[in-house]
Amino acid sequence: MTHSTTSRAGENGGLPDDGALLAVRDLKTHFPVRGALLGRGGREVVKAVDGVTFDIRGGEVFGLVGESGSGKTTLGRSILKLAEPTSGEVLYRGRDLVPLSEREMRPLRRELGLIFQDPHAALNPAMTIVQGVGHPLRIHGLVESRTEARARVATMLDRVGLHPPERFLDIYPEDLSGGQKQRLVIARALITEPRFVVADEPVAALDMSVRARVLELMLELGRDLDLTYLFITHDLATARFLCDRIGILYLGNLVEWGPADRLFDDPQHPYTRSLLSAIPLPEAGRRVRAEMLPRGEIPDAARPPAGCRFHPRCPEAFAVCGWEGRDLVEALEERWTKVDEETFERELALVGRLDNIDVGREHVHFPSGDAVGLAAWLKEHGPSLPAPVFSGVTDVAAEHGGVTVRFRAGPEPGKQEVAGRQVACHLHGVVLRPGGDHVGEPEAEDFADYRPPEPSWRR
Repeated sequence: MTHSTTSRAGENGGLPDDGALLAVRDLKTHFPVRGALLGRGGREVVKAVDGVTFDIRGGEVFGLVGESGSGKTTLGRSILKLAEPTSGEVLYRGRDLVPLSEREMRPLRRELGLIFQDPHAALNPAMTIVQGVGHPLRIHGLVESRTEARARVATMLDRVGLHPPERFLDIYPEDLSGGQKQRLVIARALITEPRFVVADEPVAALDMSVRARVLELMLELGRDLDLTYLFITHDLATARFLCDRIGILYLGNLVEWGPADRLFDDPQHPYTRSLLSAIPLPEAGRRVRAEMLPRGEIPDAARPPAGCRFHPRCPEAFAVCGWEGRDLVEALEERWTKVDEETFERELALVGRLDNIDVGREHVHFPSGDAVGLAAWLKEHGPSLPAPVFSGVTDVAAEHGGVTVRFRAGPEPGKQEVAGRQVACHLHGVVLRPGGDHVGEPEAEDFADYRPPEPSWRR
């Protein structure tokens, strides 16, 4: 793999000409599946981050929001080169970090901070506070004596609200509350005077009464120290409080990103709307949001859905979203959890042995059972299955001693500008993601005249 090492910095205070302190370009971080070398020839990987592109301007707070398993933490660690990217670029002040060795990264590490999620695990219980917070100073050779290190740590403790600092210097983390420990974690991240800080769920482990104070501290420090944050969270309400812009991450892909107020006031991706619907509305007199929570759990990143990765859970999914063979099998299984035993036995007799089903990307073949009866049943009942999988079916045929169900081409959506933000969703027009994980071999001209259905929130 070849990486660009070109520096793109301009005259804007060491930043590129567009003012971006950090630019992420088609970043991918894939991990081999444990046991795959023996069982699958070493080809299966977890696509934790899979082609992410965005910028963070100097001085802003960019929020990265998604469910557990969406790839948020891996993306943050990949940007800092704490997880090794598979491909793509991470341009920090115009310099690509991806091809740099750890030795080449070392001088840059003092400019790149990380605030960990769990303050209890992040602090070494065997170190006093002055030792733990001051440790990065020694690693980077930023102090010449213990006295100087002690003074620097005391100043930082005071800045993060641990007053008086002399009270804390020589005690151990176990003597502090959770909120005080998180202030220590922040102090340690900022002790080297970084310009860019990844804050990974920094208040998730704290009591609600403490969270707001820590968030206010982060905003204050950002203003005073001219920090740029990547703020990782699963909580959109917290992101709205803190962030200038927000990116919504799902299964390693950004699905919507733009100014925070626009995402909250008028979300344009069904996943964003689903996350927003989970936020309680305590204000008296406000209309309660209609429930739009997605079906099921976030899929396995080792086998992400083709086409739009959100389509199996999406309440707005339609014909071109990327329906494939396994979607039909899963819809049948979901149906059978809801019917009575007699109905289940009758329908299972039509389908035949489940372990004989041939499930492909563009088809499902049922080789046993009652072929004629199953074909008729699928045509009649397929459109009423729990997921709208049959919207993507092009043909149901009794053939080769069984039944084959075929699916239409379904492209993975590319980004497009919608109402002042970037969105990757076919509801706004079918745009193919270059090199995407498509069902079939779709071409852009195939969808030139295609008109997607009106989203439910506009009806």
